[in-house]
Amino acid sequence: MTRIFFFLLLFSTLIVFGQKPLTQEDKIYNAVDAFVAHPSIDGLQNLTKIEKDFYKNPKPKSKNELLAMVVLNCNIAYYQNQFNQTHQAISSYEKAWQIHQKNKLQDYDIIEYCLKPLGNLYTVLGDYDNAENTIKQYYFIAEKEKNQLQKVAAILNLSNVYQSAGKADLAIDLLEKTIRTEKLSNTQKGNLLNNLGNNYVLSYKNTDITKPIRPNFFKNLEKSYLDAIQLLKSDKTQTETLANCYRNLSALNAQWHNFELANSYFEKAKKYFFETLNVTPRKIAKFKYEEALLLFQQQKLAESSTSISAVFKILIHNYSNKKSILPNQNLLYAETVLLDALDLQAEIFQKQNQPKKALETYKLSFHIEDLFANLLVYENSKIINQTRVRNRTEKCISIYDFLYQKEKKISYLENAFQLSERTKSGVLKSYLTQNKIISRKEKIHLEQLQNRNTEIIKEQQKGALADISKINEAIKKQNELMLSLKKIRLKNPKFIPENLDLNALFSKLEKDKAIMVYYFSGFEKMYYFTLENEQIKLNSFSNNAHSIVKIWQFLDYFSDANAITNNIKGYNQYGKIAFDLLKLPKNTIHKNLLIIPDGILNFLPFEALISKKSKTTNFAKMHYLLNDFRIAYNNSATFYLNAKPLSAEQQTVLGIFPVFEKTDYALTFSKTELQSIKKNFEGRFFENATATFDNFKRNASTYSILHLSTHASAGDIETPASIKFYDQEILYSELYNLKINPELVVLSACETGIGKLYKSEGAMSIARGFQFAGAQNLLFSLWKVNDYTTSVFMDNFYKNYKKSQSYFEANANTKLDFLKNKSIPNAKKSPYYWSAFVYYGELETKKNTVNYIFYSIGFLILIGLFLVFNRSRK
Repeated sequence: MTRIFFFLLLFSTLIVFGQKPLTQEDKIYNAVDAFVAHPSIDGLQNLTKIEKDFYKNPKPKSKNELLAMVVLNCNIAYYQNQFNQTHQAISSYEKAWQIHQKNKLQDYDIIEYCLKPLGNLYTVLGDYDNAENTIKQYYFIAEKEKNQLQKVAAILNLSNVYQSAGKADLAIDLLEKTIRTEKLSNTQKGNLLNNLGNNYVLSYKNTDITKPIRPNFFKNLEKSYLDAIQLLKSDKTQTETLANCYRNLSALNAQWHNFELANSYFEKAKKYFFETLNVTPRKIAKFKYEEALLLFQQQKLAESSTSISAVFKILIHNYSNKKSILPNQNLLYAETVLLDALDLQAEIFQKQNQPKKALETYKLSFHIEDLFANLLVYENSKIINQTRVRNRTEKCISIYDFLYQKEKKISYLENAFQLSERTKSGVLKSYLTQNKIISRKEKIHLEQLQNRNTEIIKEQQKGALADISKINEAIKKQNELMLSLKKIRLKNPKFIPENLDLNALFSKLEKDKAIMVYYFSGFEKMYYFTLENEQIKLNSFSNNAHSIVKIWQFLDYFSDANAITNNIKGYNQYGKIAFDLLKLPKNTIHKNLLIIPDGILNFLPFEALISKKSKTTNFAKMHYLLNDFRIAYNNSATFYLNAKPLSAEQQTVLGIFPVFEKTDYALTFSKTELQSIKKNFEGRFFENATATFDNFKRNASTYSILHLSTHASAGDIETPASIKFYDQEILYSELYNLKINPELVVLSACETGIGKLYKSEGAMSIARGFQFAGAQNLLFSLWKVNDYTTSVFMDNFYKNYKKSQSYFEANANTKLDFLKNKSIPNAKKSPYYWSAFVYYGELETKKNTVNYIFYSIGFLILIGLFLVFNRSRK
């Protein structure tokens, strides 16, 4: 009672003397001010509690109160980042941005205090799509507000995203254009030049062997750093960027083995770096990692390990190196500097002739990668993450191969295979696995997210005519969906990929009377596993420019219809060279061959390889791999093992035949293809103007075979693969959300298996779009196919399928029949015409319903006779 009276007296006194009681927002600001004066981890927890208590009160919130919550979350995020809590920092910035965006708040520099650091943290974690979207949003705001400082900052940060995502050429174009066209201060120009140098380095590392290096490349590279230093030297606020310039020069000279100069530059970097105020622990850890790398490059292994141990001490709470330099797995979290440090320590162990210790270290890196994978929402970021995983996988395969050669333990080869399998179409694999268990709410979010992405891509494709405000609005909505999806996923269990059951795989191969040849395209070597007769073998050949050129020389023969016929001798020669290089099996008992391709092998028609050289110019008499094996393909061993059995029911076809009569796109022989399928199969067939995308979507779920006879395009680096319906062109990613469950998808169109290629994931093609939608058996093309020969091929394919009851056999037999067909002239029997279509999927022969019924009746009759016979004997 006394306390209540005292409070009322105090309250009355405040009012009497003209002081109002503290508002909710005042209390929040006071708490923030008190914390900033003495920041600590405990104080951070108190701020987080204030935020939770704020939302417990159901009372409607004023705009002032909500703005206070934006400020609170931005401050929490800033200090979470300072205390090395990167994920929590991202979450707090996201909350701030969501509140600000949803309530259209003003009077706060949301770019400087929220969006800039959020975009940078996304970049740090490898969440490049979110980083790009965030930066583009604040670039758009800065452009509207004519804020040159923030606009240039956005360009600088966007170039960092492109650099980290492996798009160095995009970053170079952006930076060079900005330096050329914008009015810049010396500091701004110096920062941009430093980034430009970084991207020149990356551009050189990623240079396609078939493309020439940019003129004056090395001169421009070093000059960009030196010019940046001259521009920044007089600005005392730029010590961190100056340190970065010297770090970059040091790394550059270390690559050129100019270690004396590299060490000199690194010492200058150290001076400027430690003059910089408020450097986060993460940045210090990154600096120590770079020191460790420079020592490693000079073979100073013990000193390098000491620097790595320092990285672990900075980044890992409770880390101790008394028993081992390696941290406990339970203490690890998603952090790229930790990954880099672990990978470097693994390489040190290898140099010290401790291969098993190196594998133990890489295992910790893979654990961190799994944590990363669960944080990412966008497909592109996941693919880039997986590319990083593959580089480490190659090193592990090399170690396992070394250990096997030394100890002859088959478990080493099995472990190498399991690691390789985890990288094969991992994004597609995890999507299909998770899609079976996620909630309807999450599925809807993913669909809407994909729709927004398509909207952005299609608007961007308009080039100079693109509506920037429309793109920004779509990015804004996409961002809202992403934040909402992240909240849903917080409640879901984390997805950790499981090892494949090798015994089950061997049993299935034996049942299918098949051999599996499984490729892994690394940076240094092309590894290939051969699985046959319950045995696994591992071999390799160099993946250098000399070897890859041999594959390209063979692939070049499929660039146009006349390339083979104009040089049959050359085709024979390079077909045999490619065959020998790929080390395909010979003289085997089993004649079914399952290929799991990788890298550029995704575009290779293995059937058309020359397994026995000859001088004949008669295409029918050449000896192809097709003559030795019936060949099928798959994206991974997991897809092959887990394929659902083929149905015994009668097949029905949904046919899409736009034909495009009286246009430049007319497919005259598509009508012949339509009639031949109609003769053999029941179904529904949409022709000309009825062959729309809506009609396809509405009917696709009710037919077992989906046949699309139309035009398609592989796209290019910037333009995604697409397929034409009568009314519109559809991007491959628009197919992801189709509701289908077909036995077979036949893509009777050009380049349906071609698209932007990722070693880890395969081609971003039309075929991939259907695989995402759930199709597991597909027939698709690897180049531009001829209208007439395609109609002949499809006619025979469906006839053969009806005879053999197997898609796999039908494809092989159709190719052999094509070569034997005396009515087809020799020129049209070129492999260009018959090997374009490849089959991905199940090898199983479909059960014949009629035979099954016949045998069942026969069996019942036998039982009846047996019972009658037994009775007569009594």
